[in-house]
Amino acid sequence: MAEKLKIIPLGGLNEIGKNMTAYEYGGEIIVVDCGMAFPGDDMYGIDCVIPDVTYLVKNRSRLRGLFITHGHEDHIGAIPYVLKQINLPIYCTKFTAGLIKLKLQEHGLVGSTKLITVEPGQTVRAGKFQVEFIHVNHSIADSVAFAIHTRMGAIVHTGDFKIDSTPIDGEVIDLARFGELGKQGVLALLADSTNVERPGYTMSERAVGATFKRQFTGCQQRIIVTTFASNVHRIQQVLDAAAACGRKVAVTGRSMENIMKVSTELGYMKVPKNTLVDINRIKGLPLNQQVIVTTGSQGEEMSALYRMAFSTHKQVDIGPGDKVIISASAIPGNEVTVGRVINELFRKGADVVYDKADMLHVSGHACQEE
Repeated sequence: MAEKLKIIPLGGLNEIGKNMTAYEYGGEIIVVDCGMAFPGDDMYGIDCVIPDVTYLVKNRSRLRGLFITHGHEDHIGAIPYVLKQINLPIYCTKFTAGLIKLKLQEHGLVGSTKLITVEPGQTVRAGKFQVEFIHVNHSIADSVAFAIHTRMGAIVHTGDFKIDSTPIDGEVIDLARFGELGKQGVLALLADSTNVERPGYTMSERAVGATFKRQFTGCQQRIIVTTFASNVHRIQQVLDAAAACGRKVAVTGRSMENIMKVSTELGYMKVPKNTLVDINRIKGLPLNQQVIVTTGSQGEEMSALYRMAFSTHKQVDIGPGDKVIISASAIPGNEVTVGRVINELFRKGADVVYDKADMLHVSGHACQEE
């Protein structure tokens, strides 16, 4: 009987979010990613959407491992919910493991499964699969692609990626290894296609750092920056720009505080000396010495920026002249909520600067030439 290899997309195909793919070979199954998605406007009372894992539950005895490409919510957000139905070891890089641990703590699931850290360049044997970790660039640290080796051939699963020749951490994508795999022959390629309609190349993350320096220099007012909490390289550039201009930085928003703590402890973020201050202390400083980094780039209700915009934040009152920098683009489906927050900030007299006005955000996804 001829061997069969099945590729089973459980989420993330032809949609944004809840990325999850099962690979089945020789009677065994591995799973790549386990993400959530934002609910649609018609999903009243729903906080998040997760993949349908009925097939995995029915075949739990054949599962050999969950492999995670990176730590964005659309790739790890469903892990706590899925672990309550099936238990399988999780393989990922160090920073991704740190973020998964946070999620497991929030759900009271610490110790419920094996969380195994793997370095890029290493290969893990999971039953009849050999899964090779390959470093890629993305808008979060420690992202990887997988080369999934079987007797039938190799499948390359890129995860989210871009080619950044000047990454903030100095770790460029391992194009040499992709080239070697191409020469050896690849059975199937599953590639990030988010920006497939955009010609050219995606800009380097460093382009945003130059914009921060330009925005900070000469500004005599308080500066408030919002971005994705998981983008530690973006936050690093905010810290560096603030330190260069003699400003102190305070952080607000639970996810931002947690991720900065993890990234600093694991060595993925280096905070300039004497730059960070408590959010309760920063308002005692002159306005031209303040930078506040906050959650809420997607206009999420109850996020720190949302509460600032609607005057319910306990420590920060937005006032005329405050410069608010939105260093993110709206995820499809979030445009209305982001616009609502921007409008409210303008009503308060804030100077709101966002992606359409300057190079304040670059994509983490490859364009056509990449």
